Amino acid sequence: MNKLALAALAVMLSAGCGHSARADDAAAAVSSVVSVLPQWPDGPANAAEPEGSGVVIGDGRSVVTAAHVLGQAHDIHVRSSQGVIVPARLVAVDKATDLALLTMEEPLPPLSFSGDARLGQPACAIGNAFGLGLSMTCGTVSAVHRSGVGFNAVEDFVQTDA
Repeated sequence: MNKLALAALAVMLSAGCGHSARADDAAAAVSSVVSVLPQWPDGPANAAEPEGSGVVIGDGRSVVTAAHVLGQAHDIHVRSSQGVIVPARLVAVDKATDLALLTMEEPLPPLSFSGDARLGQPACAIGNAFGLGLSMTCGTVSAVHRSGVGFNAVEDFVQTDA
């Protein structure tokens, strides 16, 4: 996947093409969220951000994650919500959107996309901030197509309130 395709994926994801947030759907989505475990050449993991999160997409062999989580990692593994650890390989990085695409030999359950986010729709965010383990928060879509925020070169955010 080239940088343009990765940027298009960023726009698609930020435009709200995510799993709906009904309780049963949110629980199913957890199996599509993984911990990304980078290993650095100088030994111990980055103390500020020892691991991150990613989302399994497509045929279950691709993972989208934040590029900054990977840093200068020489080796990458992915841990499923069930604790299964599989090796992953970096395919593409787009620094403008802070996204990276990984690939794995072993498939995991992919996230199913349900269409564009709508105002008032329930929404959940699932992540692994600072390597503390997977966490989830749920709220409501309060705005769509937010831009001009200054976070990324490509901006089309869904705003949520939890």
